[in-house]
Amino acid sequence: MTDEPDLPRGEARHQRQATSEVVVDLSEYKNARNAPPVTFHRRELDQILWVYGRMVGEGEWRDYAIDHLKDRAVFSVFKRSGEMPLYRIEKSPKLAAKQGAFSVLNAHGTILKRGHELGQVLKVFDKVLKLIET
Repeated sequence: MTDEPDLPRGEARHQRQATSEVVVDLSEYKNARNAPPVTFHRRELDQILWVYGRMVGEGEWRDYAIDHLKDRAVFSVFKRSGEMPLYRIEKSPKLAAKQGAFSVLNAHGTILKRGHELGQVLKVFDKVLKLIET
């Protein structure tokens, strides 16, 4: 008994090309393939999920979705899962040198806040207490 897979009928072991003999240059492989999708790093996702957990606790948000696209990563927030997202938190590395990689958009696509640091951008969800005179 061996760890090698069964051969097709009529093929001998010495006829197969060993896969360990093939050498692949990783730089050529990366250039030949499409670029990997943009993703949130663990610390970025921790910051987003902290805000998400707070808003779920307040009963304002109920569901979320994460999309990793070629040009950006999107964290969408929903009131109900069957509706359009209330907010989208986006990371676009192409805008990092200009306006900032992170942005928060509302349901209509209007940019509420944009910046270089995710923590500062997420402050758009902080509640400001107002004094009401009666």
